[in-house]
Amino acid sequence: MEVGLEWTAVLIAALAYLSALFAIAHWADRREAAGRSVIASPTIFALSLGVYCTTWTFYGSVGRAATLGIGFLPVYLGPTLLMLLAPLVLRKILRIAKAQRITSIADFLASRYGHSPLLGGLVALTATVGVTPYIALQLKAVAVSFDALTGGGGLGPAEGPFLDHGFLIAAVMALFAIVFGARQIDAAEHHPGMVAAIALESVVKLIAFLAVGLFVVWGLHDGLGSLFDAAAARPDLARLMGSDPALGHTASGNGPWGAWVTTTILSAAAMLCLPRQFQVMVIESVDERHLDRAVWLFPLYLLLINLFVLPVALSGLLSFGGRLDPDLFMVALPLSGGADWLALLAFLGGLSAAAGMIVVESVALSTMLCNDLVMPILLRTRSRALARSADLAPLLLSVRRIAIVTILLFGYGYFRLAGSAYALVSIGLISFTAVAQFAPALIGGLYWRGATRRGAIGGVTAGTLVWAYTLLLPSFARSGWLPASFIADGPWGIAALRPYALFGLEGWDSLAHSLFWTAIANIGAYVGLSLFDRPGAAERAQAAAFVDVFQPASNGAVPLLEAPPDWRSAASVGDLTRVVARFLGPQRAERAFAGADPDEPAGPERLRLAERLLAGAIGGASARVALASSVSAGAVEAAELLRMLDETSDVIAHSRELERKTAELERATDALRAANERLTELDRLKDDFLSTVTHELRTPLTSIRALSEILHDAPDLDIDQRQEFLAVIIKESERLTRLINQVLDMAKIEAGALDWRIETIDAGPALTEAVAATEALFLERGITLSVDIPDHLPPVRGDVDRVIQVVVNLLSNAAKFTPPGGRTRLVARLESGFLRVTVTDSGPGVAAKDRDLVFDRFRQSGDTLTGKPAGTGLGLAIAKRIVEHLGGRIGVADAPAGPDPESGQGAAFWFTLPLAGNPADVPQSEERRE
Repeated sequence: MEVGLEWTAVLIAALAYLSALFAIAHWADRREAAGRSVIASPTIFALSLGVYCTTWTFYGSVGRAATLGIGFLPVYLGPTLLMLLAPLVLRKILRIAKAQRITSIADFLASRYGHSPLLGGLVALTATVGVTPYIALQLKAVAVSFDALTGGGGLGPAEGPFLDHGFLIAAVMALFAIVFGARQIDAAEHHPGMVAAIALESVVKLIAFLAVGLFVVWGLHDGLGSLFDAAAARPDLARLMGSDPALGHTASGNGPWGAWVTTTILSAAAMLCLPRQFQVMVIESVDERHLDRAVWLFPLYLLLINLFVLPVALSGLLSFGGRLDPDLFMVALPLSGGADWLALLAFLGGLSAAAGMIVVESVALSTMLCNDLVMPILLRTRSRALARSADLAPLLLSVRRIAIVTILLFGYGYFRLAGSAYALVSIGLISFTAVAQFAPALIGGLYWRGATRRGAIGGVTAGTLVWAYTLLLPSFARSGWLPASFIADGPWGIAALRPYALFGLEGWDSLAHSLFWTAIANIGAYVGLSLFDRPGAAERAQAAAFVDVFQPASNGAVPLLEAPPDWRSAASVGDLTRVVARFLGPQRAERAFAGADPDEPAGPERLRLAERLLAGAIGGASARVALASSVSAGAVEAAELLRMLDETSDVIAHSRELERKTAELERATDALRAANERLTELDRLKDDFLSTVTHELRTPLTSIRALSEILHDAPDLDIDQRQEFLAVIIKESERLTRLINQVLDMAKIEAGALDWRIETIDAGPALTEAVAATEALFLERGITLSVDIPDHLPPVRGDVDRVIQVVVNLLSNAAKFTPPGGRTRLVARLESGFLRVTVTDSGPGVAAKDRDLVFDRFRQSGDTLTGKPAGTGLGLAIAKRIVEHLGGRIGVADAPAGPDPESGQGAAFWFTLPLAGNPADVPQSEERRE
């Protein structure tokens, strides 16, 4: 590889680019102040999530692909899978964060478990220690890529500490983070300038990666085919194009359940638990609906930025073999191809990836250290000195700025002392495993009410200690800080304590090994301690607020509470105003308590309001300590005020629970009321049915009895008259039979006792038989019946007797409602895999509001005693149940030839039956008309 650029030119380009980021951030802040927010865009939100793609992605993925082929993919599969769960998990976290004014992931966990300062501090420390190697990764990547681009020119490690370009980058990033991430007190508010710059960086690094990929594939080679053919010709490279390096067993013990699954799990947890990801995804979110676009746009971004990872890795191995670190292929390949400008663009892309991560991570960590570690200590140990200060804003900002500088100094120190012992990806995975220790307490806290503060503290502590022993300390041993025997033989020569083979678990990948033991320790302690612990009042209240955040009573609003007697001597409104003003300024405090008498007792409602306001500035745990230590000494002791806060939390929890149960009771009451109304309606219909059946049975029985008596009493009756009477008796007997059969059929259908013979049947003859069975009804009433049944209808699935019964019921219904001289028509047609049969009449029709009701049992149009048509009202109900059992549908519409569609005159009853074969194979036959 030949040097293509002078180090001064590269340094000037880098500083110019960083200056452009400053300008973009300043512009976005000014637009925010003018009320035209740049970050109120779902696209900007989705692009800001691209801060996940650090130099690990830009350089390290190529390095990983050079040894594992597609083994680089799990780092991006994890976040993609997590985005699929966005509606269940991420949306809930966003809702909670806004309701509770969360400032960081440490504040989120502390607030969930009763505003625990100890848990918040523990998470802040763990995150800082765990992410320090990740910051070092960024500095290392920028430093080595600078050397690769310039041939080692300029400031380098040989010049001594604090004189190399790694330190220069750290200093510039610290300045950026201080200017745009640590200049406002309320940490729950947004940083539009920082977010806008991160979104721009995401675009720059994507363009740079795609540009290098296109150049490598079509500039250095003749396309993907040529590149892959050249790689396939070498056995050592051909294996990278298969799955064996990533999924097959290797000497290190990797397997399908090993590095691939482990990295996928860790990357999903990191997407949720890394402080910078929590910052951009939760704290900086302005609208939870933006998740809807991020769900698909962010995975698309990950896909695009990884399109050319494997081709670049293969091209680099073909060009440089083992002479160059694969992490540098992104810069080295354009240089070797004479495209110096593209190499510079690649360097700026990597610089973007590093800058975004460093800035957001340092801002998030500084907020955590300030709110969850430093401030609780100061409020407990220096409360009197702090109480004398009227404005603590400068102190808070100073703490955060010092924290930013300290964090970057630690990252720089790790880079100088231990960074050379690991590839970029290995350093990142150490950090991923560290922050994954927050996942059980975070996910459990969203859905498990029984999770307790002691369980969360125990789980995070146990998991972090195991992580430090199985991953962090071995990294020190590999860097020479600890003896090499610590890894090979274990401490004090105890083989069972070897950090890469703990308790004899050998042959595993070091990452899978660490994840296994940390998961056992973390989840075991979390669940075990929670099961044997009893949560306090504050824990119960916060558990309800987090788990039931989507319930109306858990929207973050403080219920109106009546103050108990012991609140009369508690903090006054003036006390709370002074506390809030000390941290947020007098204007914010006056707006919060406007119109209240300063000497009036604050009461639980205002105390909770003050706590929530302070939580946005110094975190939930510190807010409680600030309230307890800042009220006037004569009003109430700090311990007493904390007790009152817990009691208030307990009352709020019970209030929310009561509201939830009340809502459930109201829903149950509504359901019972609806059921009662339905029963009342059924009872009325039953009475109507009994009245109808009695009437329908009495009429033919009366005729049969009267005519039978005449025949009995007049044996010499004229033969013609006798025959006429006998015909009427037979007709009325058939009518009785039909009525009784309908009642029996309905009873069998309701009881599930009806016999079915579902088979492949010929629909044409069945329809014809039904027409023949009812033809006399139409002749008797002078109604014209026309039939349109195509010849050779395809077979359908059904019960031939029941199909005939359905058609007879529909035709009988049409005959009943069609006036004398009217028309009725039966039509059969093929329609989308079904046979559709329609019976159209010219009767009064069915009003739109009654079209679902006519298929109910006992339903008939008209009054019960007058104007009601003959019949039981069971015919259509029976037809509906038969058709649905056969897999079809039934309904009614206006007759196509009706005089006025709006009037409902003329009805078209229709039903469908599924065809027995593929409708695409059915020939279209000619129609037969009768």
